[in-house]
Amino acid sequence: QAIPCPSLARRLREPSAAAMSTFGTLFRVTTFGESHGVGVGCIVDGVPANLDLTEADVQPQLTRRRPGQSSIVTPRSEGDVVTILSGTENGKTLGTPIGMMVHNQNQKKFDYANTAQAPRPGHADYTYQVKYGTRASSGGGRASARETIGRVAAGAIAEKWMEQEWGTKVVCWVNSVKDIDLPKDVALELEQNPPTREYIDSEGTLAEDEKYPYFVDRHGKKYSRTDGSPLPDSAGPAGLEFEKGKKIYTRCPHAPTAAKIVACIHDLRKKEDSTGGVCTCVVSGVPVGLGEPCFDKLEAELAKAMMSLPATKGFEVGEGFEAGRMLGSQHNDRFVGANDGLLRCRTNHAGGTLGGISSGENLVMRVAIKPASSISQDQETCTFDGEKHVLSVKGRHDPCVLPRAPPLLEGMAAITVADACMRQRARAGGPLLTLEQVKENGERPAKAPRLA
Repeated sequence: QAIPCPSLARRLREPSAAAMSTFGTLFRVTTFGESHGVGVGCIVDGVPANLDLTEADVQPQLTRRRPGQSSIVTPRSEGDVVTILSGTENGKTLGTPIGMMVHNQNQKKFDYANTAQAPRPGHADYTYQVKYGTRASSGGGRASARETIGRVAAGAIAEKWMEQEWGTKVVCWVNSVKDIDLPKDVALELEQNPPTREYIDSEGTLAEDEKYPYFVDRHGKKYSRTDGSPLPDSAGPAGLEFEKGKKIYTRCPHAPTAAKIVACIHDLRKKEDSTGGVCTCVVSGVPVGLGEPCFDKLEAELAKAMMSLPATKGFEVGEGFEAGRMLGSQHNDRFVGANDGLLRCRTNHAGGTLGGISSGENLVMRVAIKPASSISQDQETCTFDGEKHVLSVKGRHDPCVLPRAPPLLEGMAAITVADACMRQRARAGGPLLTLEQVKENGERPAKAPRLA
């Protein structure tokens, strides 16, 4: 495609630099593949030898992120079945690079025929063309969310290793979609006492049947299909049972909020539009001392990891931007003695780091995700030549990517923390300690309520 600006045209004739597709220092992950190519995957280097590992350890997270899960996500049907290509034998790691791959099975390249002349608004078509002088002709190529399959697979390995070493757990949930938020008390309780993935998936799942004007949660409570508001048990015709209905997975572990989210997304699909939201991610059982001052602070590494994911537009840790509204007397986390020379914090406004180094308290972070760029509405834009053009993006797209986002954030959090653990263990030359190993009187730190 020709680009009218002469200076840009000159740049396109210059040799392009290689794409940077590797993340990490000691636990290193390189991803490969495009959205409509043969397949996608990753190479993971730095995994210790003799770790029990098979595809069964990786597949659950890929299944949670795959498309086609329910009526509120893209209908693209992909099994996303992972194959371990190298680095294991008889179910154990060899200490050599681990290669993993997922074959793409449901490509429809013709859906993108009308984007050959005009870059899609909100997408990377234009910037990739300018940077490299070429781009993937269908889908987003390396900018597609299909690329994140390799990250999720690598994150599953990082998680297994850290859980075995320190009991570390990583969990993420949908905190808001559009202007629909979890109630503040519910959000705070989840951050203080992170739920399991099983709880998030079950509490955030509704059942539907188009014959009935309501959704139903796993407890049998009904919610309006129009706006998600709670309904009395007597509302509507009886007959829709949770076990028999088509499942809708929101990953928002609060059924009344999940119902409003589903109603909103259904409405947006009818309007051929999309929306975004915020996910919360918590890492517990974190060793003390992770992070390298000044430029490799743990939250800086996590911010880079999260902001490298497609569609992410904001990152905060602890109180985040709310800290700018607080007083020092409110935000400071007071210490209390523990054992083995470690201290605990009575609160966790800082979100698990002090000076960029992990304190051992839960790492609490939130990531803002923008509305999906691919919408079917006609959009007035221009071609690569600068001519006026009306573009309608066809194909199978998510009206909201939030329900599929938690495994992506969990994967990048796990990769980042695992790499930091390896760096600190190499520096310390000995074992790392967590607060769970030295907890005082069996009590967990509480987090003071946020400001209204």
